[in-house]
Amino acid sequence: MDKRDYTILKHMQKYCEEIENTIDRFGNNLENFKKDNDYKDSISMKIFQIGELANHLTDEYLEMTKNEINWNAIRGMRNRFAHGYGKMDIEKIFYTAVEDIPIVKEFLVRELNKN
Repeated sequence: MDKRDYTILKHMQKYCEEIENTIDRFGNNLENFKKDNDYKDSISMKIFQIGELANHLTDEYLEMTKNEINWNAIRGMRNRFAHGYGKMDIEKIFYTAVEDIPIVKEFLVRELNKN
């Protein structure tokens, strides 16, 4: 793995951990998420950052791992935040955080442990 990719994956892992910590702090509850702008903003920004970082991975790494993780979905979520945040589906953001981010984190841990 390229050093640049490794560094990016480490940053992505950090954001995944921060999402977990935020959920622990505010509660794994959709209604709390819907009502609390700080909760929504914190989670949303971290998901955005993960997508932004994915845009900077090398083409070789993206190609090599495309069957293990859906990079297009990760980058697509970032694009939805960047270009249509006011139209974002709050429930989709929440379920991305509680269901998809743990899968992303597990992938990142596996990849980082290879080095």
